Amino acid sequence: MAGMLYLPRLFVYHAGVAKGSTESELFKVMERRLDKAIMRPAFTIVLLSGITLAWMGHWFSAGWFLVKLTFVALLAIEYLFLIRLRTRFSCDANVHTAFFYRVLNEIVTAIFILIVIFVVVKPF
Repeated sequence: MAGMLYLPRLFVYHAGVAKGSTESELFKVMERRLDKAIMRPAFTIVLLSGITLAWMGHWFSAGWFLVKLTFVALLAIEYLFLIRLRTRFSCDANVHTAFFYRVLNEIVTAIFILIVIFVVVKPF
């Protein structure tokens, strides 16, 4: 979760520096390490443990779980989008503004909140 919040924040700062600058190169290293050392392994563990827990808890037929699963799928899609953006930054091909990345960061936060609400409240 922290990586999904931190990577867009790094993009906000990265978008504000000149391409090819020392700062830009530092952000590239930070973004790559965050992705490969923290986010990818965590993503794999979360998927495997989540599927196992859902199977063991017999939740696949619960309505609230299917809604939650939809939000989790949205987060997975956003993760893939973040990786695509990181690749663009690594090639100095960013086309978005810092404001775009701020909004992207808030979307992640909103989805997290919705997931927690559905897990705690279980409305149906």
